[in-house]
Amino acid sequence: GAEGSTLMSYFSKNQIQALKPKITFSTLRDLECPVLQSNDLQGKPEESCSTEELFEWLGAVLNQVSLDNTSSSFLSTYCCPEPNTVVEKAFLCTITGFIIPEKIIQLLEQLCCYFGEPKLAYWLTLTVHGFADSPVSWRESEHGFHKGGENLYNFVIFRNLDYWLQMAVGAHDDCPP
Repeated sequence: GAEGSTLMSYFSKNQIQALKPKITFSTLRDLECPVLQSNDLQGKPEESCSTEELFEWLGAVLNQVSLDNTSSSFLSTYCCPEPNTVVEKAFLCTITGFIIPEKIIQLLEQLCCYFGEPKLAYWLTLTVHGFADSPVSWRESEHGFHKGGENLYNFVIFRNLDYWLQMAVGAHDDCPP
């Protein structure tokens, strides 16, 4: 209709360009990390943590919540699940922007190269967030914002190239395919 053509002419006249994604790197030192076994999603006491425990821990790390479990903290008394191990250095890279699926596949492939020599990491993760107020989520349903606008998936890739895929959506959204 007329509205669509007006918008098109506006965009072409103003030559609006896609913003380049913003990339930030940080190094986390002496980070407590859950011990994971690729073939054990439920976890076993004193052997490995479950997928749910990992997901919760990852949320704390990505939001830079302290894992000290100090009673004086008003923000969080969360601590890393057991069993865990202290990693001297962990790298966190955040890419913010509109990223097409092909680029995500490329990122996954590049991350898997990290398991080449020297074999330092046992596992790594790639988390992809949709915008909280995105109009669509998975399938063909509208994305229900309601409370938190959850709309994400997370790959956990192991050294033997086994992987876990975790998905989270809001209560009013369709489940992913």
